[in-house]
Amino acid sequence: MRKILLPVLTAAVLVSCAARKLPEKHVLLPGITITENISEDTAGITAHDRYQGSYTRKTDLLHTDLDLSFNWDSSFVHGQASLKLKPYFYTSDSLILDAKGFRLHEVALVTGGGRSPLDYSYDGQRIRIGLDRAYTRKETYQVFIRYTAMPDRLEAGGSEAITGEKGLYFIDPRDRDPEKPSQIWTQGETEANSAWFPTIDGPQENHTQRIALTVDEKYVTLSNGRLVSEKANGDGTRTDVWEQELPHATYLTMIAVGDFAVVKDRWRDLEVNYYVEPEYESYASLVFGNTPEMMEFYSELLGVDYPWSKYAQIVVRDFVSGAMENTTASVFFDRMNMTDREYLDENHEDIIAHELFHHWFGNLVTCESWSNLPLNEAFATYGEYLWLEYKYGRAEADVHGFNDLAYYLFDEDSHDKDLIRFEVPHREDMFDVVTYQKGGRVLHMLRKYVGDEAFFEALRQYLENHRFQTVEIHDLRMAFEAVTGEDLNWFFNQWMLDKGHPELNFKISWNAEAGQVVIRTEQTQDLSKWPLYKLPLAVDFYLDGKVERKQLVIDQQVQTFTLDMPREPELVNMDAEKMLLARVREDKPLEQWVFQYYHAPLYMDKYRALQHLVGTAADPRVQEVMLDALDNETTWAIRLGAIHLVSRFSPEYKEKARPVLVRLATEDEKSLVRALAVEALAEHFGGKQNKTLFEKAAKDPSPAVEAAAKKALKKR
Repeated sequence: MRKILLPVLTAAVLVSCAARKLPEKHVLLPGITITENISEDTAGITAHDRYQGSYTRKTDLLHTDLDLSFNWDSSFVHGQASLKLKPYFYTSDSLILDAKGFRLHEVALVTGGGRSPLDYSYDGQRIRIGLDRAYTRKETYQVFIRYTAMPDRLEAGGSEAITGEKGLYFIDPRDRDPEKPSQIWTQGETEANSAWFPTIDGPQENHTQRIALTVDEKYVTLSNGRLVSEKANGDGTRTDVWEQELPHATYLTMIAVGDFAVVKDRWRDLEVNYYVEPEYESYASLVFGNTPEMMEFYSELLGVDYPWSKYAQIVVRDFVSGAMENTTASVFFDRMNMTDREYLDENHEDIIAHELFHHWFGNLVTCESWSNLPLNEAFATYGEYLWLEYKYGRAEADVHGFNDLAYYLFDEDSHDKDLIRFEVPHREDMFDVVTYQKGGRVLHMLRKYVGDEAFFEALRQYLENHRFQTVEIHDLRMAFEAVTGEDLNWFFNQWMLDKGHPELNFKISWNAEAGQVVIRTEQTQDLSKWPLYKLPLAVDFYLDGKVERKQLVIDQQVQTFTLDMPREPELVNMDAEKMLLARVREDKPLEQWVFQYYHAPLYMDKYRALQHLVGTAADPRVQEVMLDALDNETTWAIRLGAIHLVSRFSPEYKEKARPVLVRLATEDEKSLVRALAVEALAEHFGGKQNKTLFEKAAKDPSPAVEAAAKKALKKR
C-alpha cells in the first residue's frame, strides 16, 4: 500500500524549515468513521485500550475457489465459494468466516456424493458454521457457500490512507458518466476482501486460489496468478479463470474488470503487463517501462528472485488509496494515467518501485499482525530509496530519503508513536508517517550501521527462512544477529519498539594550545518521554586535501570527544553518512560550512551547509555560495532550493542571478526547476523585459512550466 504525499522538496524550503509546518499532501484524504469487527473476546473493551496483537488462529484456510458474476445495475456480486480448510492445531467441530453484508443462499459441506447442508448463523459480519463432526489438524474439509455480496451498501469505513473498506467497487456501473469508464476493482487491505467473498480476515492467513470471472465479452479481467482459461459462453459473456498457485495473504486477493488496453512486456521468462485505459495505451511503456529492470535489480540485490508467476500493473479510476501491492497484480490510482507531458513533472516511479518491493516484503514474507505493519511498509518505502540510488545515483535517492525524514519530523503528532505499535486505536491507524517514512529511515540507519554486505545478506536469509510465512519484528532482528554476530537488541529496542527520535546539539571547536579538535555532543530530547539513544556515527576530518574518517558512539546525554590533530581541520563533518534520524543543530565556524558546501560529497552535506549559511546571508562569502548553488549545482533539488533563496540576495548578487535564472527557466533538464525559475523571474524582475521568455515558456512541454509562464504573463 502506498500513501500519496506531495514531495517536500526539502532543498526548496531552506528559508522556512524552522517553521516546521506540516507539508501538504498530494491528496488530502478525509477522515471517515471507522467500523470494525468486535469479537466476543474483546466486547466491552474500548478501542484505545485494545492490545492489537496477532489474531488467534483456530482454522487454517488452505485454498479458495470462487465463481463470480456481476449485476452492474444493482452493484451486486453473485458468488459461489468453495473453501478448503483444516483446524489449525486443536480439534474443532465449527468454523467462523468473515463475510460482510452478504445474502446467504446455501452453506454446505462438500462430500464425495455432492453437498450436505450445514447449520449456521449469520450476523451480517461473520458466518458461524457447525460442521458435521470434529476434525483434527491432520484432516481437511471443504465448505461451499452460495451468496450475494452487496459491497456498495456497506458503510464507507476507511482511514486517511485507505478511504474506503467496501472491498469491491463498481465505478460508473450504469455507464452514465461520459467522462468515466465502467470498472470493477477490489481493495482488500486491511480487512475488506470479506465484503466480496467469505474468508478469514487478517494478515496471518495464507491461501492459494482459483477465481472464475464471468463478464461481458467487451471487458478485460485481471486477478492474481496466471490466466489459465478463457471461455466464450455464447450469450455475450466470457468466463476467465485465474489461478494463484503459491500461497499468499487473503487481503492480497484481487480482481479487476473493465475496458483496459494491455501492454505486454517481459522479465526473464515471465509476463509483465500494464493495464491502462485505451486512451493512455501509447504512454504505458513510458510510465511502467522500468518495471523489468526493477525486478532484475531487486532480485539480484536481495539474492532472492522475484518469486511469483507474473507481474501486472493496472490503473483504475477513483481508487481509495495511492496503490496496492496485490500479489502479481498491483493496482494504481488514476494519476498514473499520464501523458508524456505530465510524466515530465511527476512520474510516480517511486510508487511503482514501492509496490514491486512489496512482492518480497509483505507478499512473500508478511507481517503476522497489523501492529507489525512496518515489516511490510517500511521496507517498501526503503525499496523506493534503493531503486533511485541504483538507477539515478545517491544524490537522487538522498533527496527522496530526506523528504521522508522531513515528513516525519514535521508531523509533531507522530513523535510519540512507537514504530511497532501494539496499543493503537485501530489497525488503520498504522498507515502513517511512522510506519512508512520513519520506518524507511530506520532501515537506512540499520544498513549504514552494519554495512551493505551484512545488510543485504541478512535480508536474504530473512526472506528465505520465512518464505510464504508471517513474521514479527524479532524475526528481522534475529536475521541480522545471525549474520553480524552482534546482539542488536539495543538498536531494535530504541528504534523499532520505542517512540521519538534524538534531538542533538553538536559543537565543534579547536584547542590550538593542545592541538585538539573538541567535539561536544548533547542529546536534548525530554528523557522522561523519549529514550537516551545509542548513536554510532561516522565523523570525517578534512585536512591538507585528505579525508580521515573516525567512528564515534554517542550514548550519554552530554559527551565530549577530543582528537589530536597536527593543525585545525578545514572541516569536521559530523554524521558523515547523513544517516541519523534526528533533529541536529551544529555549531562550527562559518568557514567550515562554506568548505562543507564545496567539498563534502553528499546532497545532505550541501543542503545542511546552505541551511546554516542562510542565517548569515548578508555575508559576501554566503552570497557567493548561494549564487554558486544557483549556477553550478548538479543536484536539481539544490538548484530548486537556491531559486527560493534569490530573495536573500543583495542587489549586486540579485543582478548576477538574473541571467542564471533565465538559463534555468529555458534550459534546465528538470521541469520543476524551469517552472520555479519562471516564477522567480516574474517575482523579482518584473520590470525586466521577460515577455519573450514567458511566451516561449508557455509552450514548454511541461504542464508545470506552462502554468508558471501563463501566470507570469498575466502579472505583467
